[in-house]
Amino acid sequence: MTPLDISSSQMATPLLDVLENCAQSPNAAFYTPGHKRGQGTPGILSDLFGAEVWRSDLPELPELDNLFAPQTAIKAAQDLAAEAFGADQTWFLVNGSTCGIIASILAVCEPGDKIILPRNVHQSAISGLILSGAVPIFVTPEYDADRQIAHSVTPEAVEEALKQHPDSKAVMMVYPTYYGVCGNVGAIADLAHQHTIPLLVDEAHGAHFAFHPDLPDSALSAGVDLTVQSIHKTLSAMTQAAMLHCQGHRIDRDRVSKALQLVQSTSPSYLLLASLDAARQQMATQGAALMEQTLRLADQARSRINQIPNLSTLNPEQSPGCWAFDRTRLTVTVSELGIDGFTADEILHQTLGVTAELPSLQHLTFITSLGNTQADIDRLVQAFTILAKEPRPAIPQFRRFECLTPQSLLTPRQAFFAPSETLPIAQTVNRISAELVCPYPPGIPVLLPGEQITEDAIANLQQILAAGGMISGCADSTLETLQVIKRA
Repeated sequence: MTPLDISSSQMATPLLDVLENCAQSPNAAFYTPGHKRGQGTPGILSDLFGAEVWRSDLPELPELDNLFAPQTAIKAAQDLAAEAFGADQTWFLVNGSTCGIIASILAVCEPGDKIILPRNVHQSAISGLILSGAVPIFVTPEYDADRQIAHSVTPEAVEEALKQHPDSKAVMMVYPTYYGVCGNVGAIADLAHQHTIPLLVDEAHGAHFAFHPDLPDSALSAGVDLTVQSIHKTLSAMTQAAMLHCQGHRIDRDRVSKALQLVQSTSPSYLLLASLDAARQQMATQGAALMEQTLRLADQARSRINQIPNLSTLNPEQSPGCWAFDRTRLTVTVSELGIDGFTADEILHQTLGVTAELPSLQHLTFITSLGNTQADIDRLVQAFTILAKEPRPAIPQFRRFECLTPQSLLTPRQAFFAPSETLPIAQTVNRISAELVCPYPPGIPVLLPGEQITEDAIANLQQILAAGGMISGCADSTLETLQVIKRA
């Protein structure tokens, strides 16, 4: 069965139903949480969220099943999700895709094992390397130097890494990137399987792919072994709600379950879990129509914005790192207006009532999803029309950086546990970073623990910070100092 060929059972919402029944049943609550079905909730929170949500904020009551040993409602909901998304087995995640990415690495790598992955991975993959002790073999992604946007890795680059490191235990890729660019996931899966190892996919931004033929192929349909999706990012689940899907025989599913027990809360939110059940039902029964509408609105926005002078939208389909492109992702280049992306984002958000997902030096990226309306698109276009009419002097040219993979002198785990010291940033060039330093979003690190710090890396971070961007991961977010590994 393909994800678009859904059985009538997909109308069911087993976990949502039992949660609703429990919430409506009279009960003297002598269990967590302490607000006792909302009876102790501060009035200011009840006024904001309403009373019903508190009655549904319940713990692992017998009727509600157990996330780590599901047998009834959660198992039924996960089985329906596996059917809807095209997996052999699905796990619900309440700690976001972050915990799924970490668990996937823990499931396939032991300390010292090699894993091939792109240098533009999310920081959660680095956390997985630190916790597992795996050794990263980084592959440099294709890079658009004019727009300063990293795309996907190519099959040729992955094949070369496999030739040089035939003892690797897995390959990981990001599909799609934050900008909607999709690499040739099917070809990379074939390469991994030729070496009898699995392909793991960070598909956090691609949960909607399975539900419309005009979207890129879902990772599962392309033959990957494990994929992690943020159902809250592009579908309708609550923030933090995600799924991990597996298929085939290359992944030890018991080890996945054990790994998830290490990185998920032992007090999972049933509000998040029920939202996964409802989001799956919505997409299984209405997904094609919802994605048709989303694509239409995104295409309309792209067409109208491209007609505004000095604005253009990203179309990366001629790049070697782009096998397919998610049209629901809208990246607008604003630098020709004489303004950087961070300033444009501030004006749009504070003055014009439009908020982007991701500002960067030259661009603003917007996520168009099933929740957007025609009114949203009209407001977005109107905001850009107003922004483009304001005369501005040309901004200084941004320094352009190559997309290079810095030299790793220690593994992330070795660096994490090594003695460190804090130095003025000017004194850290050529030292080994003890910190993970990245602009956020998108959470793609410029510096990783164990990598040699370069002048370019520091200049890149300082340029982002000076333009109004936010740096995360490091102890000193002003970048006046950095933590480095102490010299022996």
